[in-house]
Amino acid sequence: MRTRPVLVYDGDCGFCTACVAFVERRLRPDCDIVPSQRADLAALGVTPERAGHEALWVTPAGEVYGGARAVAKILLRSGRGWAPLGALLLVPPLRWAAHGAYRLVADNRRRLPGGTAACAVPAPRPDGG
Repeated sequence: MRTRPVLVYDGDCGFCTACVAFVERRLRPDCDIVPSQRADLAALGVTPERAGHEALWVTPAGEVYGGARAVAKILLRSGRGWAPLGALLLVPPLRWAAHGAYRLVADNRRRLPGGTAACAVPAPRPDGG
């Protein structure tokens, strides 16, 4: 059984990798960090589709938080001055704004510094899958 949360990110995306490098260097959250391409997603209770859609925070109990909520959990686990910001990102209406901002960035990460065609988030299918 895991005793620490796990941050799962897209290791093929240059933008995501740069963000994780910043997190590791500056925030230093108490968690394990693994690219989705090397993670045992099934053991984490995560589908490859979800892991390709957003960063994920998986608790030792198996709760999965994605996108802006994952970012909030990272901030909370980083302590110091970051924890209050993480707490604020979980409270409406900031939670809604954070979700919108996260989706805007995630959907356009291939256009951001460090981004490549490999960074493109697959478009949602019309059947919702």
